[in-house]
This record gives sequence, structure tokens and C-alpha cells, in this order.
Amino acid sequence: MDLEDLAPRLEQAADRVGPETNRTVQQQARLARAMIRFNASGRPGPNIISGDYFDSWEPPRPFAVPDGGGAVVGTTKPQGRRLEYGFYDMTDSIGRHFFQPPFPHVQPAVTELSAEYEQAFKDALDRIFGS
Repeated sequence: MDLEDLAPRLEQAADRVGPETNRTVQQQARLARAMIRFNASGRPGPNIISGDYFDSWEPPRPFAVPDGGGAVVGTTKPQGRRLEYGFYDMTDSIGRHFFQPPFPHVQPAVTELSAEYEQAFKDALDRIFGS
């Protein structure tokens, strides 16, 4: 490659950054949701009783960011934090006493997917700067 080819290749790569980044983020968000739901379907995560909590993990909601994209992965259920972190020796507003151990399901998914997430962005860079 000579210097005359450099400017057009950089412009072409710049046009690919946003779409490739967004595509990668959305794919990783779908994987994160799937892994969280998998972890929330039995020990060491929370058990499925009615399926209501499991089903509450909504498909990722994409949002735009400059030169890329983002996604929100989450649940609307109030027990999400209590299941993830536990609820130790607490009394709620109507006097019920709780001692619930944590059943982590989000953090293990994030930890497990970290290496894959890194590789997905390396692959995106290869697509951006590839031929």
C-alpha cells in the first residue's frame, strides 16, 4: 500500500466505524440477555418458579450514540436487585423480615462474556479496516 491509497482507505474505514460498532454492541447485548436468562433459570442463580422474572428480561433496547450504538439490557421487575445482591436481615415497609442470600446471575454473565466481548470488537476492527 502506498500513501496515495491511505486517505481513501481511511475515509472508507471511517464510514464503517458507526455501523460495525453498533452491530457489535447489539449482538453482544443479545448474548448478554441470553446468558443472564440462562443464569436466572436455576442454581447458583435464582430458580424459576412462575417464569415471570425470567420472562421479564426484555430484548435489548438499542439507542444511538455518536459513531456507534448502545443497548440497554434489563428487567422491569423489582426483585432483580434483591435476587442479584441478596436482601440481608432487612424489614420492609409493612414489617416483613427478610434474609435472602444473593443469587447472582447478571455479574456472572458479564464476567463470562468479557473475553468474547473483547474479541467481538477486535473482529469489528478487522471488518472496519479490512480490504
